Amino acid sequence: MPSFRLLLLIMSLFAGFAVSKPALAQAVPDPVGDWNGVLTTPRGGLTLILSISRSPDGSLKADLESPDQGSGKIPAIAAQAPDGQLSVEIKAIGATYKGSWSVADQAWNGTFAQGMDLPLKLVRGLPPARPVIAGLDGVWSAKVTPNGATLRLVLRIVTGPRGTIASLDSPDQLAYGLPVQDLARDGRKIRFRLAVVGASYEGTLSDDGQRLAGTWTAPNRPADDVVFTRGVASAASTPPKRPQTPRPPFPYSAEDVAFDNPAERGVHLAGTLTLPAGKGPFPAAILITGSGQQDRDETLMGHKPFWVIADYLSRRGIAVLRVDDRGAGKSTGEVAKATSADFATDSNAAFAYLRARKDIRPDAIGFIGHSEGGMIGPIAMATNKEVAFLIMMAGPGTGLEQLMLSQRRLIGASMGQSEAELDRAAPVWAALYKAVASGATYEEGRSAALAVLTPEALAAIGVPAGTDRQLILAQLATPWFRYFFRYDPAPNLRAIRVPVLAMNGSLDRQVPAGENLPAIRAALKDDKDVTIVELPGLNHLFQTAKTGAVGEYAEIEETVAPVALEKMASWINARFPAK
Repeated sequence: MPSFRLLLLIMSLFAGFAVSKPALAQAVPDPVGDWNGVLTTPRGGLTLILSISRSPDGSLKADLESPDQGSGKIPAIAAQAPDGQLSVEIKAIGATYKGSWSVADQAWNGTFAQGMDLPLKLVRGLPPARPVIAGLDGVWSAKVTPNGATLRLVLRIVTGPRGTIASLDSPDQLAYGLPVQDLARDGRKIRFRLAVVGASYEGTLSDDGQRLAGTWTAPNRPADDVVFTRGVASAASTPPKRPQTPRPPFPYSAEDVAFDNPAERGVHLAGTLTLPAGKGPFPAAILITGSGQQDRDETLMGHKPFWVIADYLSRRGIAVLRVDDRGAGKSTGEVAKATSADFATDSNAAFAYLRARKDIRPDAIGFIGHSEGGMIGPIAMATNKEVAFLIMMAGPGTGLEQLMLSQRRLIGASMGQSEAELDRAAPVWAALYKAVASGATYEEGRSAALAVLTPEALAAIGVPAGTDRQLILAQLATPWFRYFFRYDPAPNLRAIRVPVLAMNGSLDRQVPAGENLPAIRAALKDDKDVTIVELPGLNHLFQTAKTGAVGEYAEIEETVAPVALEKMASWINARFPAK
């Protein structure tokens, strides 16, 4: 369920020092100009460049660049520096930075937040240029086959004003822009490191400069012979075909809407309401996204599944409200410390908004939740007995700790991990999940998790030697994960007495159907209208798949299988026919 997104993390801070305001005013520099720093992440060190400029009206604006990933400049929508505080928001990647000026360091010391909080010091100027490595620019593709799995590797090398920069993609692991370190050339001998996994590569360039044959070495596994070929880009590097993405003309209306969540200060939600043709009032579905900050379309790798679902249902008489998650798109609200229970209040705010509209049937408003959304829906319904129906698309039925262990094993196997590796790692992950959930407070859980991460444990889960344990905790020991690991879906499901449709794909490797659908059925045994459906050949995104591996998501042109769309539409219309 937790998403695998790679483009990186950004900011939120607090560090102060006591000086008088007149002295502070003299000490704090004008923030206009270039600033750089190295962000230490679980994926390795990433150089960031923050370029701040001043608009004619005197306000500040900024651009963020990650040269290690070749990301280009990403615009920031806000930057302020009052009283020695710098704050930047980069909505395009759901990131923020907040820092304080340090006279001693002559730098902004702060925190970069994008799903996790990481320290970041920004100093004046651009980072040092990298060496120029001649003759290697381009896209280099290779395949490795650990334990029978096929994993594609895409090495991207670009020479620009700041030297030669390389990054690596592993599309079948949904990993993009991994920074490559120490790229070097000695004649036809080429070498580089990938610190994020503790791997290195040494190879020999062919006479025509089109092939690079060598050895890939990584901890705890035999060396692999890997041949990179220049100019053969992976499918992930070409624009994907998405034939189901809706295109006008539409036989329904679409209205941009916005409303506040009265349960949480500062949460203002924005979305799109599609209304079928006719006068109404219409039955309505509220779409709830999976984990991670998602836009209203639940956009992922060029797919827009929530737009596809909304289009299909609204063509068949059902109004649909899809909303940007708090902190994403045009929605606002605190995310860093938010849990699934907090997101449930957003869903109930959407419900209240629809219930007040005259073109929506107040007795026929339900939730459709995908992945974590299938967990959030029942949480919201525990305090909202007016919800008329629930559709769980790959929602959890087992305890979330167990679900994560199953997910990790299934996905790991699809990515070439051996049974021995999976068996060695499983007890460490189980202990870590229990530790995060165990404490009476967040701080106690974090301390317990830190104790689990011994050098032996880190080796067992494949973390490169020397990795700071705090980086693991920054990603895992968060309020969201603490709530997640402590959550048992059964009590909230047992309390439901409205129609429920629970669907899952037989090839789902993130929320396995064989474990979760029976658990959902058992929890709903006292509900009189329950439909449990396992759809053959569909994956976690409800695409028609070959294996269900996460690397297929981007490659499959289909966004949502027609069988899943038809099932939802006919199920709703059978229970809430048009009046």
